[in-house]
Amino acid sequence: MDSDELLALVQNLRRFGGDLADVEVKRAHGKLPKSTHETLSAFANKEGGVLILGLDEKNGFEAVGVKDVAKLVADLGSLCSEFEPPIRASIRPRRFESADLIVAEIPETLPADKPCHFKAMGIYQGSFIRVGDGDRRMTQYEILGLLASKGQPKEDLEPVPGTSVDDLDPHLADAYLSRLRRNRPYRYAESSDHEALTRTRVLVRDPGGREALSLGGLLALGEYPQEYFPQLMMSFVHYPESAGGSLRSGERFLDNVALEGPIPVMVRDALRVLKRNMKRRAVIHGVGRSDVWEYPEVALREAVVNALVHRDLAGHARGTQVQVAMYPDRLIIQNPGGLFGGVTVESLTDHPPSSSRNSILMNILQDVPIPETDQSVCEKRGSGIQDMLQALRSSQMSPPTFTDRLASFKVEFPNHTLLEEDTVGWINSLNEQGLTDSQCVALALLRSGEALTNPRYRAATGVDSRVATAELQDLVARELAVQEGVRRSSRYRVHPDLDRDTDTTLVPVERPPRSRKDRTDEILAALDGRALSRAEIEARTGLARPTVLRWLNKLKKVGLVEAFGENRNELRYRRTGQQRLDEDAGGGADSR
Repeated sequence: MDSDELLALVQNLRRFGGDLADVEVKRAHGKLPKSTHETLSAFANKEGGVLILGLDEKNGFEAVGVKDVAKLVADLGSLCSEFEPPIRASIRPRRFESADLIVAEIPETLPADKPCHFKAMGIYQGSFIRVGDGDRRMTQYEILGLLASKGQPKEDLEPVPGTSVDDLDPHLADAYLSRLRRNRPYRYAESSDHEALTRTRVLVRDPGGREALSLGGLLALGEYPQEYFPQLMMSFVHYPESAGGSLRSGERFLDNVALEGPIPVMVRDALRVLKRNMKRRAVIHGVGRSDVWEYPEVALREAVVNALVHRDLAGHARGTQVQVAMYPDRLIIQNPGGLFGGVTVESLTDHPPSSSRNSILMNILQDVPIPETDQSVCEKRGSGIQDMLQALRSSQMSPPTFTDRLASFKVEFPNHTLLEEDTVGWINSLNEQGLTDSQCVALALLRSGEALTNPRYRAATGVDSRVATAELQDLVARELAVQEGVRRSSRYRVHPDLDRDTDTTLVPVERPPRSRKDRTDEILAALDGRALSRAEIEARTGLARPTVLRWLNKLKKVGLVEAFGENRNELRYRRTGQQRLDEDAGGGADSR
């Protein structure tokens, strides 16, 4: 972390008045605080983070410094080695506002090695997780879930006592066997029904040698799995208001359905219930418009299938059902069990590796059709999220928000179209030339109040990471957005000057064209009689780095500013024609 990034972090802390999700500060003037081990474990078990020693949160994040830098660096490094697995932190002293700070960058522990815990306290007392801007001890459920994910779970292979082929749904079983013989003839064309069901682990033997359905076979093909596992089902509730039930009318819900049966039946019935409760809306395509469902069917099907197929089937999770909750402004689908294997929330939008918690169940369902259709439940392994995002983009809708909490995984679809007539009018009123289509989508998201990240931008637009970074920085340079945080913690929000224009009413309004801000006078005034680095110009003008660079390039092109310096780090700027200054005056490294 360089000096500019540290400055940006502290400025964010001071702006928000508290710690951030991935940044923790401690005063630590003379020694490490007692809670340091909690923060180290919490960052390692989440997505990593930054620990800063020497800032006083109670006094507005004043830089008070640490007393003995060398000792605290050694103590922190020693503490990191007392975890299982050890934490390989990058720990560096930093001079900041005339005070000595210690900045430690904590990496995320590999999924196979979690939970990272303080050895002296044991795994159940010494494992912590980051929640918001604080640390809390992990629950036994969360720890058991992490331990179970270190190998391939085999709950779907467990025999279900008391079951037999008589418990199979005959229609699903016949369709499954027919597809097996057609799609995989080398293995199954000449196999008997019993042999095929055994080879695919629909039928297994219990420890006593008795034949029974596996849990995966029961869920995929069973006539009524809930006879044996009542909570391995799906619930649907449609609430009348955004907060849930209506206090005014006393109406608790508009619809409430318990969806049961094998997974293919639950998928079919869930889509029927969703359609029954959805409305249709108009979407603008160029000069035309079309009526579509509030949520694209493809996106809903993929979300429902993922929740049912990838849910946690371990004993401690079998009392929790998959839940679907519909509100006027959003739809939430949640299942027990977080993401499995090497998949992370960030990687979901970038073709993550195919990873299945319930591999036997998944293998069976790829040859089981959804009733009354010719489509398999798990038709496209590894591409479901991409299909979901593409369907939402085609319907001009925001991408879903994914939340992974170790014990649960949640998909939340916002209920609104992005490029409606009023939003298009607002974007046009900005009078910005050269915006890309993906930047227009981003502006629509920003206008709705979202804070964009690079992964979120990619999910909404389909561009790659490099393009997303460049286009987000261009929005900052144009003063349409502001950047909060640095590197992985970067978030982008609508520029404060546009807040008054972000009226989300559906009634189109006439607005005068936005006057483009000309920063020529401010840049030239800062350079009057001086040669300055880019960072010094930022400090004198209060403008963001991308904005400063944008206007420096403009002024260089028209001959008002020139740059000089032997290398990139020594680059400085001065007004053209101004008396040549000592090139070492003013200092400051450029870190573009």
